[in-house]
Amino acid sequence: MKKSTPVSRSGRFASGPAADVAQFSESISFDWRLWEHDLIGSIAHATMLAKIGVLTPAELKAIRAGLEQIGQEIADGKFRWKPELEDVHMNIEAELTKRVPAGAKLHTGRSRNDQVALDVRLWLRDEIALLAEEIRALQKTLVTLGAKNSAVIIPGYTHLQRAQPVYFAHHLLAYVEMLERDHARLADCFARVNVCPLGSGALAGSSLPLDRESVAKQLGFVDTKGRPQLTQNSMDGVSDRDFMIEFCADAALLAVHLSRLAEDVILWVSTEFNFIKIADAYTTGSSLMPQKKNPDVAELTRGKSARVIGNLVSLLTLLKGLPMTYNRDLQEDKERLFDTADTVRACVRLMAAMLANTAVNAAACAAAARDPLLLATDLADYLVKKGMPFRQAHHVVGAVVALAEKSGTPLDRLTLADFQGVDQTFTRDVTEVLHLEKAMARRALTGAPGTKEVAKQLARWQKLLG
Repeated sequence: MKKSTPVSRSGRFASGPAADVAQFSESISFDWRLWEHDLIGSIAHATMLAKIGVLTPAELKAIRAGLEQIGQEIADGKFRWKPELEDVHMNIEAELTKRVPAGAKLHTGRSRNDQVALDVRLWLRDEIALLAEEIRALQKTLVTLGAKNSAVIIPGYTHLQRAQPVYFAHHLLAYVEMLERDHARLADCFARVNVCPLGSGALAGSSLPLDRESVAKQLGFVDTKGRPQLTQNSMDGVSDRDFMIEFCADAALLAVHLSRLAEDVILWVSTEFNFIKIADAYTTGSSLMPQKKNPDVAELTRGKSARVIGNLVSLLTLLKGLPMTYNRDLQEDKERLFDTADTVRACVRLMAAMLANTAVNAAACAAAARDPLLLATDLADYLVKKGMPFRQAHHVVGAVVALAEKSGTPLDRLTLADFQGVDQTFTRDVTEVLHLEKAMARRALTGAPGTKEVAKQLARWQKLLG
């Protein structure tokens, strides 16, 4: 029996591609997940074709019913994808044409070039919306954990060395702020994704009177005033992938923020810190050491940031040498995009779930925060308030710290005579400086980890996040 020519091949070819070429060039193994958006786009395109007289009302009805039936079969797992038909577009169109003769008209005025550009934009719009919701959920989890432990103070670190005291909630709110910028970047990205390329054809539009505006409106490619948003250059419309790169760049930065949060969690849960306890369901054990309880969710989140960053670099490299317009190289964009979206969404969800099942060891935090050296800078500020230049005050406090270390006496146990032996500017009120709770109350600047300011910021975020 003669092998049939794949639908994607035109009359120009005497035979189909060689088997190894077909296997090498197929994309249905991964672009099948665009099926729902391909159907939505096809129904909108068919509706427009009927509007301009290319399809009769009966043909439109039959095409719509056929596409909806195919969609139900795909959703039910009953549709058989055929690799020889290359991609999601040809699989659906070929099946539609087999069932509905008018399906052969569906591709009028469009190319797979603008079709895939449309499908990916539709898919990415949904992914951005879902990821934005998941970021909000992670922010809420961080705020809730901070509010539940609003009185807990921990050391803040620079160079991974104890530096100054901060509220645990203040540390968590730092990540809430980072995530807010990630959320805003996604909203900016959405505006550039939300542009309809359909009608660009292969690269030069169409001589048919296509109504691009009506398709854009049907598919929700509109601005805040309901005006259709259309690509303004047909060549750009089919070859542009910078909206993908923008998303992957935003996702890479989000992944970096998640990785930093994961690193803090990994440190805090260690025996050396012992600041937090993660529920068993979000940890794993060791195959050899029975005592181990490993923070695998955090470690995997930290590790998966590498693949998200790698996907961004892959896409940038993919585009850097492409001539106008569409080139088959662009088939390689979707796996990188899909993997990025899947990975960051999973990391956001699992980090939120893990933190929702995390308890704070207030006693261990308090013991670490009671280190009087954390208030050395407060001592310098104390001298500045008495008129001493900061550089001199810094030097004086350094000498006091050296004295404490040499004598083996904690900084807050030094006598007034000890302080005045270094500099006479110190007076009896110096002991107030080294009182932790009073020191935290003094940090009243906007954005500082002061008692009232942290409470205000927690309340602000609780209101913003609902």
